Amino acid sequence: MSLLVIGTVAYDAIETPFGKTDKIVGGAASFISLAASYYYPNIHLVSVIGDDYDQNFLKLLQSKGVNLSGLQIKQGEKSFFWKGKYHIDMNSRDTLDTQLNVLSNFDPIVPEAAKNAEFVMLGNLMPSLQMKVLNQLSHRPKLVMMDTMNFWMETAMDDLLKVMKEVDILTINDEEARILAKTPSLRKAATQILKMGPKILIIKKGEHGALLFYKDEVFFAPALPLEEVFDPTGAGDSFAGGMIGYLARTNDLSFENLKRAIIVGSAMASFTVEKFGTEALQHLTPIQIHNRIQEFVKLSSFEMKWLPDSETVNSR
Repeated sequence: MSLLVIGTVAYDAIETPFGKTDKIVGGAASFISLAASYYYPNIHLVSVIGDDYDQNFLKLLQSKGVNLSGLQIKQGEKSFFWKGKYHIDMNSRDTLDTQLNVLSNFDPIVPEAAKNAEFVMLGNLMPSLQMKVLNQLSHRPKLVMMDTMNFWMETAMDDLLKVMKEVDILTINDEEARILAKTPSLRKAATQILKMGPKILIIKKGEHGALLFYKDEVFFAPALPLEEVFDPTGAGDSFAGGMIGYLARTNDLSFENLKRAIIVGSAMASFTVEKFGTEALQHLTPIQIHNRIQEFVKLSSFEMKWLPDSETVNSR
């Protein structure tokens, strides 16, 4: 089996209340692939870069089992670049510069070796390109997971709805869920969105955790209270990468395993925000990941010492 990842491999320049960077490696597919690689070693990446991209980072991806045969390198062109500044709450940000460069005419091509992928992660990208990737596959994957954003809801809703009918898991944040379903209630929004095609919905709430909706079941995964958050860029992508990497490794799509997967995703996202860009994800150890997941387990588990019996309740 293999995991197919599509998304951006890009350069970012980031400013937060705690520091700033010059141009560093980033992009949705970069974060997804790195996070997933700790759980699943057979990853095919489909994206596009210019000949200006950091070769050391590409070698790092390859060392972690990421196959780059689907990564197009455009000679004489520049890679996609995004520059942003985060506000003090680290949830809101301003885009200072966006240079599409090679992304402006990106035509994704899935390598033959990846056309039979059983697990597919559609990173945040133009919905028509996400659909183009699905149309190149030789059969229906066991699991298709999709990330998207409010920009596509505002500019490409028809294409977005078409892709949503083809996916199993959709991940969006709480603001996007309300926009998509046109309701302030996340529970109502989830019910409406699940009718649009996805079987499973993940609503990300940033520092407040994430909600998993599957049939009539709901699960809440907390976010880890961190002492320092340097850069939230890529946290959602790392979440998705950790989640689908774990699902591919376990090959189990039950609700109980989805709950475990969302904790794994949350753990990978928690590493990401502790440093700028992909730095925190590049050289994690198994014991670091294990200990971080155990922190989530401790955070969300408890024992109930006493419950009122019916007689006690009725006497009140």
